[in-house]
Amino acid sequence: MGWLTDEERDRLQPAESALPRLPIPVQAVSSDEFVPLPQTPRQREMEKRLQAMGARLAKHQGLTRRQFFRTASGMAAAFLAMNDTFGPVFGVSAAEAATPELAQARAKALSGEFIMDMHTHFLRDDTRLEGFVRAREAVGKAGWNPLLAGKPQTIEDLKFANYMKEVFLDSDTKVACISGAPSELTEDWFLTNEMKADARKRINDAAGSRRAFAHAIFTPGYPGWLEQVDRAIETLKPDSFKGYTIGDNTNKHLSKHPWRLDDEKLAYPAYEKFAKAGLVNVCIHKGLFAPSVAQRFPNLLPYCDVSDVAKAAKDWPQLNFIIYHGGYRYGGGGRAEDAWGQFERSGRIDWVTDLAEIPARHGVSNVYADVGQLFAQTTIAEPKLAAVMMGQLIKGMGADHVCWGTDAIWTGAPQWQIEALRRLEIPEDLQRKHGFAPLGAADGAVKRAIFGENNAHLYRFDARQRAALTDDVLASAKLAYEREGSMRTNLAYGFVAGRETRPAAGTSHRG
Repeated sequence: MGWLTDEERDRLQPAESALPRLPIPVQAVSSDEFVPLPQTPRQREMEKRLQAMGARLAKHQGLTRRQFFRTASGMAAAFLAMNDTFGPVFGVSAAEAATPELAQARAKALSGEFIMDMHTHFLRDDTRLEGFVRAREAVGKAGWNPLLAGKPQTIEDLKFANYMKEVFLDSDTKVACISGAPSELTEDWFLTNEMKADARKRINDAAGSRRAFAHAIFTPGYPGWLEQVDRAIETLKPDSFKGYTIGDNTNKHLSKHPWRLDDEKLAYPAYEKFAKAGLVNVCIHKGLFAPSVAQRFPNLLPYCDVSDVAKAAKDWPQLNFIIYHGGYRYGGGGRAEDAWGQFERSGRIDWVTDLAEIPARHGVSNVYADVGQLFAQTTIAEPKLAAVMMGQLIKGMGADHVCWGTDAIWTGAPQWQIEALRRLEIPEDLQRKHGFAPLGAADGAVKRAIFGENNAHLYRFDARQRAALTDDVLASAKLAYEREGSMRTNLAYGFVAGRETRPAAGTSHRG
């Protein structure tokens, strides 16, 4: 049951207790979907730099190190350490890390930015993904949260209440889409379509505005799947549909219904129903199928690349095909170093380059990229790779066709990803060599488009709806939350490959 075997899980550690509470993750985190890679030497180097910098600056500012890392200055310090380790990719100054007032002023100035994250998750209350339960129990045993000690755990950190806190209070996200994943086993769906629709209603009713959207999952080939599409359209009123061409991504060994976007007999009847209902956004999970995963499930490999996107898009110009994770292959157990090596050898990256080339090669304008784990995984492992992939997608598809999605809350509150894109720039030598345009300022036209304008266009989120966000109940709650001094936890959820039992000399995993 579940994605990882018991043997694989036994070799891993819960991210909540194993990782130090730093502003950005310092190694790959798995959400029970794949075996996460060990911390790389450069990630270890960056962590040590950041811990040392944090100790020095925290003392200077009269804070504990953990307190410091929860501030805007702590976030700035993280990107300084990244630049010192990986090269100058992020726009940040030493003054931000050393001067709380300067860092806070920058954070406040950007906090009102419109961010529409159309790729978020949480788990259902009756989930049976036991790996997450084990992770929660470890948090209590480690003493990180005394409220967890001595009582059965129900992985609340990956459920609705904490989702609300981390997405809407601990980050600058203004609007989010509740997503999910299907399974051959009904009990292993993250959320049923009904649960997503119910959560959307709960959020929007409480906020008094349109803060939440919801997918309905469609599952070509499953028994009665077209009838389920009809039912969702009629009774649930989803904002878009989402599909997994891999079939069952949760239990890959059970996947019996993989499918292709361009299958005229199987998939096209669903597109006809979507178009007739005016549900023009078709979100598709692609990529995250590294060579090591392909070795285990070679039968699923033909369904995970983007070779089926162009024909479907051409045949259905009235629909928008939004490819999640940008088709990035090397997430989900792959190595960013391998992706970077491929780029240095060939100028290509599986399957991001293929996706970026579809508009020019096939004359379509209805294909979009949602960055998802493409950004989350590579920013912490090889930031130049993240910059290059953003450059390729923008060059090939246009800045108006690259959309913001974080896959939160698997790696905790999405603020670190927001801050990473705000600061990210493609190095000038790579811009010149490959013809990439600069990403520009944190609040510049390109990043504004990616963060929110493109999703707002796709989902017809108009100026009136946006204006309502400024003084709704959630906006008031966030002001009160910040006024009372609450700050993000810097926790990530899931699993990490083995770390040393003891922290290195001069560091503390408790921050």
